[in-house]
Amino acid sequence: MRAMVLQAPRTPLVMRERDNPAPAPDEILVEIAACGVCRTDLHVVDGELPDPKLPVVPGHEIVGRVFAVGSAAVGLAVGERIGVPWLGFTCGACPYCRAGQENLCDRPLFTGYTRDGGYATHTLADARYCFPLPERMDDAEVAPLLCAGLIGWRSYRMAREAITLRRLGLYGFGAAAHILCQVAAWQGCRVYAFTRSGDTAAQAFAKSLGAVWAGAADEQPPEPLDAAIIFAPVGALVPAALAAVRKGGRVVCGGIHMSDIPSFPYRLLWQERRVLSVANLTRADAGEFLTIAARAGLKTQIVRYPLARANAALDDLRDGRLQGAAVLLPDLA
Repeated sequence: MRAMVLQAPRTPLVMRERDNPAPAPDEILVEIAACGVCRTDLHVVDGELPDPKLPVVPGHEIVGRVFAVGSAAVGLAVGERIGVPWLGFTCGACPYCRAGQENLCDRPLFTGYTRDGGYATHTLADARYCFPLPERMDDAEVAPLLCAGLIGWRSYRMAREAITLRRLGLYGFGAAAHILCQVAAWQGCRVYAFTRSGDTAAQAFAKSLGAVWAGAADEQPPEPLDAAIIFAPVGALVPAALAAVRKGGRVVCGGIHMSDIPSFPYRLLWQERRVLSVANLTRADAGEFLTIAARAGLKTQIVRYPLARANAALDDLRDGRLQGAAVLLPDLA
């Protein structure tokens, strides 16, 4: 197998040749067809997330087929098309797992962070944390759904919990927002997209996917929002989003890492506005979202890269040169 390996934070990935590993009893060996490049991968590579497994193979938006099955793995067969997400293992015994909150597990493992991921031709995965994928979508097109889509969906569910959500703001129009915009518009929500100042291409992209308005992140929308979701890892967007939501509205932070939130006047939070964070995902999120994705007819905009150009894909994401999502393809020359 070939793999792009992170040896130390803030260093380029290097290509390594390895023998295919044998799956443990609960594991499967996956032959990878595509792996999305997520901003969380960037946080791992750039040293913004603590205590990664090193060396580590990044990547957690994995689409592939079962190549080998461990002796105790059930529910998946050789040749089956599956997805491998960020959540790679939970203990099943801590208070959070027992309460149905496996995304908050005290002893989790995460694909591409604390266990090897998908920037490779093959990877091991715990069979219990993989799920079958429909055959209707191209491998590369479905890959971003496995994190950008899932985290966007979980953020969206939190944004609309116990409120009537008619006007939604999306701050940072990248992989997650371009998927969620389609879902929200399909469900009849008015979507307002906030981008970097002067990024007219991203604003036009947002409108092409159903946004009714698009502007810079420091602008006020033409009407108060019921909720806003922040995907950009910029803490200064929290007070900006609070200023844009109505009384009783909420601001959901959808990323795993964000720069520090600056101080802001209490009046922005007053009148029962809320700030929430999203942590990881659950297997139930995957089943729910993939059903919605099929019904809504989601289309992902992707840029394909050969596996060997993983560093270029990360650079393009870091520098804001992408519309939609980057996807690595092991078989692309």
